[in-house]
Amino acid sequence: MAADFLEGLPVELRSLLERRARLANLDPMALLTQILDRQLRDDDRASNVLYVSAPVNALVEGLYREDTTIADILARGDFGLGTFNDLDGEMVVLDGKVYQLRSDGNAHDVAADARTPFACVVPFMPYSSEDIDEPLDYAQLNALFDRLIPSKNMLYAMRLDGRFDYVRTRSVPRQDAYKPLVEVAREQPEFEFHDVEGSMVGFWTPTFMQSVAVPGYHLHFLTADRRHGGHLLECRPRRIRISLQHIPRMELGLPMTLDYLTADLTRDTHKDLQEAEH
Repeated sequence: MAADFLEGLPVELRSLLERRARLANLDPMALLTQILDRQLRDDDRASNVLYVSAPVNALVEGLYREDTTIADILARGDFGLGTFNDLDGEMVVLDGKVYQLRSDGNAHDVAADARTPFACVVPFMPYSSEDIDEPLDYAQLNALFDRLIPSKNMLYAMRLDGRFDYVRTRSVPRQDAYKPLVEVAREQPEFEFHDVEGSMVGFWTPTFMQSVAVPGYHLHFLTADRRHGGHLLECRPRRIRISLQHIPRMELGLPMTLDYLTADLTRDTHKDLQEAEH
């Protein structure tokens, strides 16, 4: 079969491969396998970049409208989270599909031309997974995260799939007038799920990046039927798989809207963001 494959290559390419194989003292197919393996791994590393569409401190200051489309987001990754223009609910990006979890707790389909003021996405390529077959409370789950993450100075994508005894979420209501995020969060509706299957998507972001993305663990939940969910506030998993991806690079978008270009983003928003997220 290998001989047939080599025979099928263009003559010049086959000659070059055979010459390189002789110099390396390798069989031509073994050399070709090495080349393909190296190229595919390089492609994976090149695409392993977290894309953040705008600094999160702009969102905290009430900049709820930007021009980044859902099509733009999906061109950068198939996994992530965020929100929508006018702060119209929570975003989940899972397996290349975008879900909008509005303030009624229900999931809605999203048009490609819908826009977002803040989203984080990455091509999801987990490097490890851990199966947990015992009940955990939320503190124990966070302690487990701490053990699984090698260094808190790096970025990680995190996906949890399985059954949960309890999940508590929230989803911010659409804003038709300016109001800082911390004030909006105080009025957010909350939802509870009992004995539910679903998925959680999110990231660990180091504290020193707090003006760019939400620091710490930031997760959104989506039920297995893809009909309900929201921003995670608390959960108690029973039987789950945790998949982790280390992300070595980040790309930050800087919007070209007038509101963003003229905004004062020098204020320390860490306390406001912590209150809004928790």
